[in-house]
Amino acid sequence: MSQIAINTSQNVNINFNTASVGDRMIAFILDFLIKVVYGILIFYIFFNILDLGSLLNGLDPWSMRAIYLTLLFPAFVYPLVLEILMEGQTPGKKIMKIRVVKIDGYQAGFGDYMIRWIFRIIDTTFMGVVGLIAMIVSKNNQRLGDIAAGTAVISLKNSINISHTILENIKGDYLPTFPQVIALSDNDMRIIKDNYLKAIRVDDRQVISRLSDKIKSILKIDVDATKMTERQFIGVVIKDYNYYTGKDS
Repeated sequence: MSQIAINTSQNVNINFNTASVGDRMIAFILDFLIKVVYGILIFYIFFNILDLGSLLNGLDPWSMRAIYLTLLFPAFVYPLVLEILMEGQTPGKKIMKIRVVKIDGYQAGFGDYMIRWIFRIIDTTFMGVVGLIAMIVSKNNQRLGDIAAGTAVISLKNSINISHTILENIKGDYLPTFPQVIALSDNDMRIIKDNYLKAIRVDDRQVISRLSDKIKSILKIDVDATKMTERQFIGVVIKDYNYYTGKDS
């Protein structure tokens, strides 16, 4: 399984395993089956239960196509909507434990998911052969939509997910120091803690210093007045975030 180095906003590279072509194909098939089931159910309800087929009698072919497209529209936007709501996943991707991420370290947004969705038309051409070839020959197993959007699909298998990574043991009587941490997201905190723990393990003081300065800059915190070391400061920020977001370990 190949790896991709994602450069975070703290200018530190974190290596992730890219999702295999097989995992992505299985996720695609699972999502396709969900859409097929939806199509069967919606037409069964429309024509058999509600018996609305008579409404189509006498309509011209274009009007009938418009009605069919309207009924199937949710299936068309299924990947786009689900990736937005599930932060880079669909039910198929969630089952296969893979996720869409930005290569630049930031969380993918609506525009990125939209680009991937638009290029899906090309990627699925010839029964998906175009997208398959693109994933095989590209460096990070990217289909054309990923390349255009600057995204990649990573594997979450045998990895610590965001909710686990940001957990920190805090005592019941813990008193937070920096309420500004609520401005951070789970993804921000995962990146902060990942980088911090890696820097601690190898005693990389330069990374710790850059990370501390970046946090202070983002949250507008004057740490000098608290008499904390950079390591103490980052540790308190992690604990404060867990306190305010109510994440229990």
